[in-house]
Parts: sequence; C-alpha cells; structure tokens
Amino acid sequence: MVKRFFGTDGLRGRVNEFPMLPETVLRLGLAAGQYFRNGKKRHKVLIGKDTRISGYIFETALTSGLCAAGMDVMLVGPMPTPAISFLTRSMRCDLGVVISASHNPYYDNGIKFFDSQGYKLPDEVEDEIAELVLDPCTDWDYPPQDRVGKTARVVDSMGRYVVTLKHTFPADRTLDGVKVVLDCAHGATYRVAPMVLSELGAEVVAMGVAPDGTNINDGCGSLHPDKVAERVVAEGADIGLALDGDGDRLIVVDEKGTVLDGDQIMALCAQDKMDRGVLRGNLLVATVMSNMALEVFMRERGGTLLRTPVGDRYVAEAMRARGAVLGGEQSGHLIFSNYSTTGDGILAALQLLRIMTARARPLSELAGLLTPYPQELINVPVAGKRPFGELPELMAAVAQAEAELAGRGRVLLRYSGTEPKARVMVEGQDAAQVLSLAESLAEVVRRVLN
Repeated sequence: MVKRFFGTDGLRGRVNEFPMLPETVLRLGLAAGQYFRNGKKRHKVLIGKDTRISGYIFETALTSGLCAAGMDVMLVGPMPTPAISFLTRSMRCDLGVVISASHNPYYDNGIKFFDSQGYKLPDEVEDEIAELVLDPCTDWDYPPQDRVGKTARVVDSMGRYVVTLKHTFPADRTLDGVKVVLDCAHGATYRVAPMVLSELGAEVVAMGVAPDGTNINDGCGSLHPDKVAERVVAEGADIGLALDGDGDRLIVVDEKGTVLDGDQIMALCAQDKMDRGVLRGNLLVATVMSNMALEVFMRERGGTLLRTPVGDRYVAEAMRARGAVLGGEQSGHLIFSNYSTTGDGILAALQLLRIMTARARPLSELAGLLTPYPQELINVPVAGKRPFGELPELMAAVAQAEAELAGRGRVLLRYSGTEPKARVMVEGQDAAQVLSLAESLAEVVRRVLN
C-alpha cells in the first residue's frame, strides 16, 4: 500500500479516484502536519500549484488538514515547482507542498513535498507519512484549540522568484538580439517564464500561456516539442524552449528546428563547466535512462557519469552526497546545485542561454558535442508489477538480447512509478537491431505480465 501511495515523484493519480480524493488529501495534510510539527513554535507550510482546475479541491483539502494539525499555511497560487522549493527555503518554512501532476493531462493531479531546505522528501519519510494516511485507526495528535493553524496568501511570490532567476544570469550581459520561442504548456510557468526572459532583453514568442484549467500539457509543452520546432523555423528564432506543466522540465530546440533532449544539454553544460574548471570532481549525475553516449562522452574527457534510479530527487540526493554541481535526466530535469535544489526548467534555459551568448555560436553547433546512440523506449501497460527477476521467460529474453548487443549497448527494464506500465529500453549502435530487440522484449513483457 505504501509503495502504491507515493510514486517516484510524490503522490499522483486520477482526480476523484483513490488516492486523489478530497478525504484522502485531507488526511495527507493531517499526516504531514503531524510529522513535521516539532515543538511549540508556530510552524509554516508553503503551498503552490499548477493550473489544473482540480487544484482548488486539493489546495483546500490540504490546507484544512495542515491547519487542523497546527500548521500555518501560506498560499502562492500557480507557481512552478522549483519556485516552491526556493520559496520554502527563502521564507524559512518547515515544509513546502506542490499540487501538480507535472506533464500528465488535466484530469490527473498529484502532491509532492519539500523539506525546509528545499529538497524532496526521502522514501522513508514518505513511507512514514503514508502509513499515517492509510491506517484507518490513526490517532491524530490534534493541538489545543489556540494552536490550530491559520492561512495567508503570499502576494509577492512571483516577484521574488523572478529576481532570483535573473541573478543566475551574468549581470554584465543581456539577451538583447536573442529571439526565443517559449512554450509554457498552459501550466505553472505561464506568467513567470516570459517575464524573466523579456526582462533580460530577449524577444519572446510565447506559446501555451492561456491556461483554462483543462488545457495544461494538451498538445503542447515538453511532451510536444515538435510544435516549438515548427514555430522556431517559421519565426527564424535562435532557440526554442518547451517547459512542462509544473516547470521543472525543459526540452530544447535549436535554430534549425532539431529537438535536443536532456542528455545533449547536460553534455553541453558539463563541457562548459569543465572548460571553466568548475565541474566539481568532473562529476555528472544522471539516471539509468541516460544514453550510453553520455557515459562515453564523460569518460573520454576524464570525467565520470554517476547513474541513479529514475527520478530527479534521486539525482538531487546523489549530487548532495557527492558534492556534484550538475545533474539531470534525459527527460529534461536539469539540476544546477549552485542555484537550486531541484530541477528548474527556466533556470536551465538561462544557463544554456549564458553559454550561447558567451560563445556567440548557434545552438546547433554547440549541441553537436553529443550524438546519442539509437535508443528505443516502449511503454507496455501491465496488469501487475511482479519483480522482473521472478519471470524466467523474460530474464532469458533479456540475456539473449544482451548477448546480441555484445557489449555495444544495453537493456533496461523498469516499472513506471506513477502508471501501471513497464518500460522497456534498449540502446546500441545499430538502430535496426535496437528497434527489433526492443519490440521483441516488449512482446515478452506483454505476454508474461498480462
């Protein structure tokens, strides 16, 4: 139950279905408040959300639970996930909460937590909170009537975040003359991202900036960078930026309309930091999903690629433990730990624009550092999530595929942390072989797990 409750990026599910029910989220507020309440001081919780219509439901339910548990709640409304991480730390809150299902459609929603330092909660803390929520016999430790929480709205939260982002860009430089196509996915960045870029001098062609509660991620944003690519070519822009619904993910398009993934951007940023001698330990942190070419890229330059499980919080935890300054995911979560504790799409865009303006070269030339190996990822709906090692037929098929790759590629199987799906990934140097192996493995997964 606990593992099904919290996934790789917090709680997530279909609105008005378990676990995304008002009564469950009310209990989640009670549980989080009880867990983080410590001593007799006033406790503060910051709550932000994206633009989903259901955000009103869960904002109210969470606030009720947290206040009943003795926590003062500060509401900021629609703001990017990384902004909540920053504001939680900056405003000395005990806890930060984001109501969002990231890149999912509007009919899903989710909840993720940040601790007082702006880091996502570790598994063991989430599990303890989940046990309180799921146990119908939980005896809530309600505070005295004069210690219940109250609610206030933070009116200047966007301005604080804009200023902080602009300070990550060199003070002696502007984006004058740079034309940017920006897709905000009708999500949490729809106001702040155009403001940051335009105040730095960029000419911004904005897309996905008219949220109506149901159009978030709908044919736009980081899951549909082809729309940005078309617009970049049509507008003659220098770069295209596609954000996801909660603003922690970035997919980039060069001036020719070529889509670049997180691995290619990490390679470019790692090379820049190595050139300047500021990539601490010559270490880059990524997940098991990052392309094998990125590992080779780092090794050839005297660096190291450290892999973690999928999820930007695992990347952040490893970066924190190893003192790394750069990490991320192929999907576009990019973490620059000198500035942020979590993935931040706008911050990543500014770091990329800093490199472009410093080197005065088009992005297509700069991004040519990394040519990813052919990779196929197939998502297979499954009826259950049995450990792969308990499936002899599947393990035999994996062994056969790895033998065919002969050390020039790899196979990765994993379950989605948020959906009933198994992910089958194969990569190697021969595109036809990779596709064939991925399809045959996906068929075995389909057969043995359904």
